[in-house]
Amino acid sequence: MENIAGGNLVIIGGAEDKKGKCEILKEVVKLSGGRDGKIIIMTTATEHFEEVGKLYIDIFKEIGAAEVESVNINSREDANEKKTAERIRDCTCVFFTGGDQLRITSILGGSGIDILLKEINRNGVLIVGTSAGASVMSRTMIIGGDDEEAPRKCTINMAPGLGLLNDVVIDQHFAQRGRIGRLLTAIAENPNNLGIGIDEDTAIIVEGNSFRVIGSNAVTIVDGRTLKNTNVSESSPNEILALTNVKLHILPSGFGFDMKMREPLKKIKEEK
Repeated sequence: MENIAGGNLVIIGGAEDKKGKCEILKEVVKLSGGRDGKIIIMTTATEHFEEVGKLYIDIFKEIGAAEVESVNINSREDANEKKTAERIRDCTCVFFTGGDQLRITSILGGSGIDILLKEINRNGVLIVGTSAGASVMSRTMIIGGDDEEAPRKCTINMAPGLGLLNDVVIDQHFAQRGRIGRLLTAIAENPNNLGIGIDEDTAIIVEGNSFRVIGSNAVTIVDGRTLKNTNVSESSPNEILALTNVKLHILPSGFGFDMKMREPLKKIKEEK
């Protein structure tokens, strides 16, 4: 059976701590090989690529990474450039910044870099995404919608993602922007998918079919496989959706989740 994830991933809900303990970014450095690793900052999502690239280069070097460089792929032509591919091929981590997730998929989708990312991820390279970079991880992604609204078909827009994670839909800045309604809508329309809403300064670390939570807030899981009744197919765009028997889980730091079995994992005991 196909794994949920093709390789190891770190998916961040955005606004991760960059000045204090930097728990999530330090974990990225650790999982990337520490002083022996090489981190590529992928700035495709943002038009301010020089500023954002420098920001993350400085942060990662300050918290212990030895080799960090920024790669800006800003066009379909860039995404098929062999020299760019070679820069990425020998890294231990690719880090997607925030911005606009549709920029990532429209520029990279189906390109040589897209194929390369899946290949190196299967072969052990860590892929990380924050904010927009988190949304693109799944095969189907949320590209927009109304925050703090009840679930309606008009509250969400979806498109194909990069497909590094199967049978999952990711939403980010989750609790801070009141996005439960749009994640419920996404699951009403795609009940086989698992909805994962990741709060700011919070991340899931995905290995195979399960993940663990780190950071200062929480992860919300919406499981629609148990859904009994919904009016999503016959409702008008502005009509509030009916959904019954949806499973909901709230997981703070230290808890985990088995995405294949659809079961929460008990809190991991901290070492004293």
